[in-house]
Amino acid sequence: MSTDQSWMSWSDDTPPPAELHPEIPHPARMYDYYLGGKDNFPADRAAAEQVLSFGPLVRISALANRAFLQRAVRHLAELGIDQFLDIGTGIPTAGNTHEIAQQVNPSARVAYLDNDPIVLVHSRALLAAASQGTATVLQADLRDPAAILADPQVRQLLDLGKPVALLLFAVLHFVDDADDPHAIVRTLVDALPSGSHLALSHATGDFASPTDAAKGPSVYRSASAQLTMRRKDEVARFFDGLELLDPGLVTASQWRPDRPAQETDDRVAIWAAVGRKP
Repeated sequence: MSTDQSWMSWSDDTPPPAELHPEIPHPARMYDYYLGGKDNFPADRAAAEQVLSFGPLVRISALANRAFLQRAVRHLAELGIDQFLDIGTGIPTAGNTHEIAQQVNPSARVAYLDNDPIVLVHSRALLAAASQGTATVLQADLRDPAAILADPQVRQLLDLGKPVALLLFAVLHFVDDADDPHAIVRTLVDALPSGSHLALSHATGDFASPTDAAKGPSVYRSASAQLTMRRKDEVARFFDGLELLDPGLVTASQWRPDRPAQETDDRVAIWAAVGRKP
């Protein structure tokens, strides 16, 4: 477990480590800023504000995605799923996967995977107080699903012979078409047994004009990861062969909402769904 957590509370007079590249906008830190977090640097805030200038639905969509994560995890835990493989976790904030799942089932096990050292430091600090053996944070790259499935630490925590909830929240839009994200998801799902579930959310430009839809990705070109927004039919393909839980593939705000409907719910720029492997 990393013990280098001092950078999280550094002042402007004490710059962060160079390996964190604070001068380069980072998607995880930008997302943290959208959510109202403090784990971001000036370059992240400047890039995020540029994206937010395109419209208020950017922040609304980020908050809706986070709320979808919490509702989906809770529902899966209530269905009896007690193993969660959460890939591309992002910087932790209130209501993380293990916190929600373990409210329902204290023995639920969660493997967090991310390829980002920033996320790893934060996640390991958060999990230091978690019950030993119930959650772990590992460095892994979604673009190498075979390595994830073979990782001994993943297999030590999770029994891949029993149903698993595969969580891919707001991560696949950072996988280029050239890396074939649909094949990545298929490899992961194929390795899981019947009764496993896929919970997924993905950014879209379906509710914007072509010009506006191109603005967000243009900002991310200067960031450490590129953004590829996809249409609803492209997101639906991630669930090929799975049984979609009601209400199907909808905007993140419309998936089993736990609050009164809002005017913007049908325009939140995040598609979301949960599917079951038969």
